[in-house]
Amino acid sequence: MNTVLRIDIGRLLSRARYATPTGIDRVERAYVRYFLQSSRAVQFITSVPGLGDRILPHLSVARFLDRLEQQWQSGIANLGWADVVKLWLGSARMNAHARAITVMPSHLHLDNAHRLAKRRGIGALVLFVHDCIPSDYPEYARAGGAAKHRLRLENAARFADAILVNSQDTADRLTRYASPDKALPPLSVAHIGIDRLPGVSARSNNGAPYFVILGTIEPRKNHLLLLHIWRHWAQSEMRDIPQLIVAGKRGWENENIIDLLDRCTALRGLVIEKQNLGDAELGSLLRGARALLMPSFAEGFGMPIAEALAAGVPVIASDLPVFRELAGHVPDYRDPLDGAGWADAILSYAASDSVLRQQQLERMRHWQPTEWAAHFAVLEDRIDRLLL
Repeated sequence: MNTVLRIDIGRLLSRARYATPTGIDRVERAYVRYFLQSSRAVQFITSVPGLGDRILPHLSVARFLDRLEQQWQSGIANLGWADVVKLWLGSARMNAHARAITVMPSHLHLDNAHRLAKRRGIGALVLFVHDCIPSDYPEYARAGGAAKHRLRLENAARFADAILVNSQDTADRLTRYASPDKALPPLSVAHIGIDRLPGVSARSNNGAPYFVILGTIEPRKNHLLLLHIWRHWAQSEMRDIPQLIVAGKRGWENENIIDLLDRCTALRGLVIEKQNLGDAELGSLLRGARALLMPSFAEGFGMPIAEALAAGVPVIASDLPVFRELAGHVPDYRDPLDGAGWADAILSYAASDSVLRQQQLERMRHWQPTEWAAHFAVLEDRIDRLLL
């Protein structure tokens, strides 16, 4: 009996109403694009309420993805649940007797042991684990998020026939969630590929230097460190203070950050919040920055770092193992609690004749991002092994 390859794209469909993507959205988009061109027998599936797992027509998936990418480019939402329901209505029942390898490129449904067991029962299950952050750092998760994510990781260890992770750091952390009486399934590290952001020219910002912090506004990203630095500068007699551009949607558990953004008069004109930036505008914004700032306390990968370096933009980042795995010695690293060290580095990079910045640009010449082809080569190898 021939084996079909099934790709669960349910999370990507659920993101239709959002104007801009998260890092995981970009990963799942890459999976759809790749497998639309695959020579394998591929089915795109999703779970439809009341109907269970359904097969989506390739042509409809391709059209949906084209519209979603247009939405991301512009930063203007023009998709919604009606478009998802239209896809559902065109779906078909799955052959319950067909042998299948199911690939789940996001964490959606990993907390559902019944669904995982059912999918594994007709073949094999390949899961992508992006991070262990809500379980390792429950203080940064939404209410109930830590327990839910721990269940995802335990289920992954229990049901998967193979697991892909985005970094060795994630692989090391995942080993803690294996059952005492069952070894982890084979783990493969497959670094995420980078789709270079568009944007043909650097944003001039009237010639004034600026920095960008990119990502959802949540405590784990450590926006507070930067906001306190900028407020200190604003309340001093310091002149020629650079701007800080906060690019990203507002997340959760972030009351102190939002209070500063909304109500701190000292930061007005110095800290600019930008939500729902399309990829074209984001690419231009990033290219004009003196550096990307990434003071996170924890990350599973760090896609903005790779995007910045791929665009030729320096990075100042927290000294995290996963960042060093991704970017090596290229960025300038600082402890995420070292406010004085961050302030000194930012001011150094703001100078037009910055030696530190020029040194990083020289180091950057020898850095290359992971290509998606390398990522999918790891996945294809895992699939081939399961077919033996």
